[in-house]
Amino acid sequence: MRQFVVIGHDVPTTPEFALDDLASGAGRLDVLCRCVTSAFFLSHDIRKDARVHLVLDDAFTVTFDGSDLRRLNPDERSTAALVRGALERRDDAIGHQPVESSPGVSIRRRGFEATLDALGDETTLVHLHEAGAPVVDREPPSDPVFVLSDHHDFTAQEADLLTERSDLRVRLGPRALHADHAITVAHNYLDTEGFQTY
Repeated sequence: MRQFVVIGHDVPTTPEFALDDLASGAGRLDVLCRCVTSAFFLSHDIRKDARVHLVLDDAFTVTFDGSDLRRLNPDERSTAALVRGALERRDDAIGHQPVESSPGVSIRRRGFEATLDALGDETTLVHLHEAGAPVVDREPPSDPVFVLSDHHDFTAQEADLLTERSDLRVRLGPRALHADHAITVAHNYLDTEGFQTY
């Protein structure tokens, strides 16, 4: 299983946002939507072995699970509609119990630290950072969880938590990438067994 945790710092935690204004009125939800599509879409197929956790304002986590996912299309607007549908069920999310809003999409009342806690000890937590070690120097980890931020840097508290919890801190190349592009490169790194097999 490949997992991606993407922090949305400004994304609303209520469903009252316009699908036609994702970049501004929805707190750059467009960035998170592009991350979702990058995590799942192949040419004429979808990755069943991927899972994405969108942490919204450190209050809710919307999870997309490729093994059960339906109704996901490769455009930001329809992905945002799935996020909005999850937020419409937010009041039904009690404690950390998930509420499924659509096949393969669920919401939990859970922030960043609790999301990391729930990933378990059998995963490899990978902090993607432009100052990390080159990814080519590392063997692909088993059951990786890649942690990314939206258009903002990680907050000091998030960075401290990642320093404490991460198994690896790596960079994917010599230049900083957008989060959705980083996900594509991370997939390619895993697909090619560390850029070795094509």
